[in-house]
Amino acid sequence: MLWGFSILKDEQIKAISELEDKMNITLLAFSGLSIRNAEITKEDLEQIQKLEKDLGLSLVAVNVD
Repeated sequence: MLWGFSILKDEQIKAISELEDKMNITLLAFSGLSIRNAEITKEDLEQIQKLEKDLGLSLVAVNVD
């Protein structure tokens, strides 16, 4: 299971925003995704590692079920 920011509908955003305003806080919405490790080649891994270095971040190769 991987958790990421939720994709929200307009009415969900409105409800969250109203509660944030009322409570004077910031709320973050997360949803779980069913994932499995992606099978990649050595060449794929090298390309991913190069992009990580270029962008200064970490990437994880997965398949979303």
